[in-house]
Amino acid sequence: MRIIAGSAKGRRIAAPAGKDTRPTLDRVKESVFGVLQFRIAGKTVLDAFAGSGSMGLEALSRGAEECVFVDSQEECAKQIRENAQKLGFSDRSEIIRQDYEAAFNFFASNGRKFDIIFLDPPYRSGCLRKAVQMIFEKGLLAEGGVAIAEHETGLENSLNDTLYEVYDTRKYGGTSVSFIRR
Repeated sequence: MRIIAGSAKGRRIAAPAGKDTRPTLDRVKESVFGVLQFRIAGKTVLDAFAGSGSMGLEALSRGAEECVFVDSQEECAKQIRENAQKLGFSDRSEIIRQDYEAAFNFFASNGRKFDIIFLDPPYRSGCLRKAVQMIFEKGLLAEGGVAIAEHETGLENSLNDTLYEVYDTRKYGGTSVSFIRR
């Protein structure tokens, strides 16, 4: 995996070993950041179910002010820490090794909001809809912010809710990315 653009353009990052993580494909990441390109600079980002931290690190490379990475696996948290350090983003990175529900509750209790939230839970885990609902129920998305959910193609219709709007979905074979706003 590599950083596509920005201050760390072309630099490689590592993913945790094993089959438990599914790194976002470069073509998917490139498309997502093509949509977000003018919304990143100076923003606060949350990379939930972060895995290698690829999405959050890309945002930092493109000028995001800070990124909070959340993953429940120790190996993932360690890899994100190493990747952030390698790229020189340690001072703008916060790594939380915790289940997403506990992390979201913690953010809500502290009034923490994010301009951009990336969600990439394990496919077939059944937690994507709940994670999206929690973001909006707990008020984690800043005014004018966007949540971006990577998921299996076909799940986009199950994400609809009265709390938020899925306003765009891009399909890449068996992977889709949905853009969600208040």
